[in-house]
Amino acid sequence: MRSRAAVLLETPGKWEVVDVDVDEPREHEVLLRNVAAGLCHSDEHHATGDVGQDHLPYCGGHEGAAIVEAVGPGVSLVKPGDHVVTAFIPGCGMCRDCTEGRQNLCDNGAYMATGAMLDGTFRMHLGDRDVAQACFVATFSQFSVVPERCCIRIDDDIPLQSAALLGCGVPTGWGSAVHAGRVSPGDVVIVMGTGGLGTNAVQGAKHAGASRIIAADPLPFRRTSALSFGATDAVASIEEATDLARSLTNGQGADVAIITTSVLRGEYLAQAFDAVRKAGTVVVTAVPAKDPGTTPLELTGLTYFQKRIQGCLYGAMSPARAVPQLLGLYRTGQLKLDELITRTFTLDEINEGWAAMYEGTTVRGLVVHEF
Repeated sequence: MRSRAAVLLETPGKWEVVDVDVDEPREHEVLLRNVAAGLCHSDEHHATGDVGQDHLPYCGGHEGAAIVEAVGPGVSLVKPGDHVVTAFIPGCGMCRDCTEGRQNLCDNGAYMATGAMLDGTFRMHLGDRDVAQACFVATFSQFSVVPERCCIRIDDDIPLQSAALLGCGVPTGWGSAVHAGRVSPGDVVIVMGTGGLGTNAVQGAKHAGASRIIAADPLPFRRTSALSFGATDAVASIEEATDLARSLTNGQGADVAIITTSVLRGEYLAQAFDAVRKAGTVVVTAVPAKDPGTTPLELTGLTYFQKRIQGCLYGAMSPARAVPQLLGLYRTGQLKLDELITRTFTLDEINEGWAAMYEGTTVRGLVVHEF
């Protein structure tokens, strides 16, 4: 099958829209007709070189929603015509983390960086070259073959454009506050960076009952937008956020600081660590820069103040459980999805979408495929 796809031919580089060939699905694999793909900064890190990519060409897109076009032998989770959200980690259900409720940390995640399927081979090709697929799913292609466990079936009445954001941005941000940060009623929370992830961290902190949610972002549009998603305060810098948190807590600091900046740098971690109170938590959700620099932590705070630094992948949630849970909140008006989509782009306009992200004029841009 021929498919239009946005790929990287070199890194650093720009996304190029080309025609690729997509194989038929093999055992326990599914052919998807991708409907919408979120423009998540994690994909753009490959273009800038902030995250290395060993195999080129590389088809991006790890956040999306699709319709099942065909299934291979042995598939039991979905059938042709089903609507699905893509999961960028195909939880095996058998490893230690899966059995303990941490599907986001499944051992299959080790294969994500290869761009190949679980058997080590490729299903997408550009001429005589194999094309690596972002996190198995490659939602920047009209069609892609994925492991069946990358498909989370949803009800047909859910708008696929909105559902696409459940592939990464919404659960990652929301869970950063609710699960990784363990925000409690009455907490004071700082969110560093209010793009796609940070905005949903704001939504998560609001859902968890935080009394003050301080959004810190240098871009005016994103500060204003954060207020509409539940932030109580919006400031331009982490220094202002820290001062405000201390003024609200008798000098103690925030209960939780969540780092959802475009990239993670050592100085950001140090700033967030300084911003939280004794026994406070710093949640690290941002992807580290290739050279993040030094992290000048005040180390006595780890021992004497019992501060906690908590990493976060996919909101510290299992995708198969998180997607229906968050859709339930969406149906009851407790989670905003539609409002997150600031602009939509065709596949040919994908670089315009990235430009809008860098300009700070979108919360989440979305590629909507044309057929």
